[in-house]
Amino acid sequence: MRSLASKLPAGSDLRLSLEQLAKQEDSSGFVLGVVGNLSRAVFQCPEQPEPTVLEGNLEIITLNGTVSPSGVHLHLSVSDGSCQVLGGHLEPGSLVLKGVDVLLGLIDEPQSQSPLKDIPKQNGSPRVEVAVLQECPWSARSLRMLRSLDIQHTVKTVENDEEFNLVKQRSGVSTFPQIFIDGEFLGGYEALAELHGSGELESFR
Repeated sequence: MRSLASKLPAGSDLRLSLEQLAKQEDSSGFVLGVVGNLSRAVFQCPEQPEPTVLEGNLEIITLNGTVSPSGVHLHLSVSDGSCQVLGGHLEPGSLVLKGVDVLLGLIDEPQSQSPLKDIPKQNGSPRVEVAVLQECPWSARSLRMLRSLDIQHTVKTVENDEEFNLVKQRSGVSTFPQIFIDGEFLGGYEALAELHGSGELESFR
């Protein structure tokens, strides 16, 4: 592992800057430390359909997660002028106020472990299937991620008990969303986000 220090200037988009940095270095890794402030913070809270947006002089408290040439998976927390701390999944639109110093730990070696290594590739129809529930925020977030990455996928909206039981029988779980890759059950939103953070999700474009 090697460390890389970078200073993001005022007006930079925090998430997009880190994505670009990983592309330039052509390496995957994780955030080791961060110091700085934002004029605008955009993050996704659990079980909320839309991102939360804060504006003002926002001090960065933590920034944790992974970076890769294909994208990032980061969790941000910030403090406002009243020392109230809020945070969630970092989204584009978080803007640097005066400056942000960030230290990354980058791993140049290809990762040996992959949840997709034993899944045979198929041709033809989209390799990604998503079973969702209406009004489920995690289902909405999964679909939004796939659309933003321009990954072809099929969607099955479960609307009654019969459909619910069929999907549950296929996956063995009752939580949603349910992600299938080449017909094999992968997991839910967190599994999809982990693939995005590791850079493997881009292979389905």
